[in-house]
Amino acid sequence: MSDFPEFTVRVDQNPYLPAGGREMHAIVSVEARSSGGAGPVVDDGRAPAAEIIIIDTSGSMSYRGKMAAAKRAARAAVNVLRDGVHFAVVAGANRPRMVYPQGERLVRADAASRRSAVNAVGRLEAAGGTAIGSWLRLADRLFAGHDAAAAGAVKHAILLTDGKNQHESDAELDAALRHCTGNFLCDARGVGTDWNVAELRKITSVLLGGFLDVPDPADLEADFLAMTRAAMSKQVADVTLRVWTPQQARLRFIKQMIPAVEDLTARRVESGTQTGDYPLGAWGDENREYHLCVEVQPGDVGRQMRAAWVKLVAGDQVLASGNVIAEWTDDEARSTRINGRVAHHTGQSELAEAIQQGLEARREGDEDTATARLGRAVVLAREVGNEQISGLLDKVVDVVDPVHGTVRLKRDVAKADEMSLDTRSVRTVRTRHGDEAGG
Repeated sequence: MSDFPEFTVRVDQNPYLPAGGREMHAIVSVEARSSGGAGPVVDDGRAPAAEIIIIDTSGSMSYRGKMAAAKRAARAAVNVLRDGVHFAVVAGANRPRMVYPQGERLVRADAASRRSAVNAVGRLEAAGGTAIGSWLRLADRLFAGHDAAAAGAVKHAILLTDGKNQHESDAELDAALRHCTGNFLCDARGVGTDWNVAELRKITSVLLGGFLDVPDPADLEADFLAMTRAAMSKQVADVTLRVWTPQQARLRFIKQMIPAVEDLTARRVESGTQTGDYPLGAWGDENREYHLCVEVQPGDVGRQMRAAWVKLVAGDQVLASGNVIAEWTDDEARSTRINGRVAHHTGQSELAEAIQQGLEARREGDEDTATARLGRAVVLAREVGNEQISGLLDKVVDVVDPVHGTVRLKRDVAKADEMSLDTRSVRTVRTRHGDEAGG
């Protein structure tokens, strides 16, 4: 297993179903830890990598210090690229253009190329509009044109914007995303309050990345440093979760829960008889958790069966595996016991939905629905121990009764606070220590 980090899979569930029961839930926890080597390798043992930094240079970036902050952030990101990584910096407007290097290509990072890139970034100016699909297509061409990047490298882009995708149609952006799917990973940041949360959520969901709001441009530099360092630490470019289910069983859903809620169900690629693959992107030293729900044919009391077999796969190598078990019982105490980790993640998934539905209703002027859904979110945030979300909800609603979810909508809510709540609604917390199972 020396070619990859050491992967482990842990399955948490209550395997007991009542007589006639069909629905089995499980939490699949995946952890990757360095095993002393990773391959293919460059210099220090990490996977070869290609990095593209895409900076919005539309006219609106000239306001409130956004352009100056973006330059500082891009320079900081360039300076932490390790030697041997191939990279480029792209300016995004109505049409993207190369900032560094000249011509559509990637260059190898070393002291000289980093210095040249930093100088080129310093000359950026804000003018033009926003056409994000065209920016992504240029990134895709750059990655595709670089042989080392195409051969097992971690291909990662950072995208910064401060506005909506006004100079492309939704169809053009969707077509660009379809074209780029599976070719590279993309993390995105929205700076200020004039960008579209749903738009960045869609982009990063399709391109297996994450996104966050950066209300204060001064915070961009630290954020870019964190994103770039995380990309530089990846050790394997493409990991897949492979799920087998028995005949007459159906995988109802599979959702990533840690570090953020992301429904993977529609990403299934058939890979064999009763087997589907779900792409998970690049991995370094990290752990993630997934909520899996399988619908099985009921069995006789006392019968035990494998409800699902999960494997972590990279190329043709199985990195780790685990089983989801179902056993039918007439012992009500056993069959009604709810696994604590399943309950915790079910609550976090519902929390994200309640926030997004509540905010949408608020935007549409439906105060009754907004109050009900955001009140439910207050209850759920408290139950799962998500203190950050509780704090953000306090900026949008006045909490009268946190136990029952009685709230009043605030009349004056800062747009940045609403966008932060929407953006961070999917970011989850782990179960509290000792809360592995519940009754």
